[in-house]
This record gives sequence, structure tokens and C-alpha cells, in this order.
Amino acid sequence: MVSVLGWVAGACVAWAVVASMLIVGELRKRGVHISFFWLRLLIPRYVAEYAERTREESGRTGPLFYHAVVPINAALVVAVIALFLKWR
Repeated sequence: MVSVLGWVAGACVAWAVVASMLIVGELRKRGVHISFFWLRLLIPRYVAEYAERTREESGRTGPLFYHAVVPINAALVVAVIALFLKWR
């Protein structure tokens, strides 16, 4: 059971990484300078900036924001559940 949860958490992380890279691409199209040297550290800032810019443009938060935030939170919850089951 724990290994299945590990795979689910890994899939969620992969989903969040792909969504984050798509967000970086969208921000580059909008003329935002992206620091590839600090990319891992600045991803949360870029995700927040994407949400803000899309809200300004259309009045709604862009869909990629949810594709980045929801799976990373799901991965955290699944990992905590897996750790709980392993130590139980």
C-alpha cells in the first residue's frame, strides 16, 4: 500500500513540475524575465505572478495555476499518509 502511495505522490510531483514549466513558458511569452539559474528557488514566485497576471488580463486566475498548486499539495498529503501507514 505504501509503495502505491509513493507512486501516486511521485505522479503528483511530476504533474506539478510540468505545470510549473508551462507557467514559466507563459510568463516568458508575456515578457517576464525568467532566471533559469534560480528557477527551482523562484518557482513559487513565478506561479504567484502567473496567477496575478492572468487575473489582471481576464478577471480569472489562469488554469495552469491550479495545475501547479493542487497536485503539489496532494503529493504532500499522500506522502504524509504513506509515512503514517509505514510507521503504524
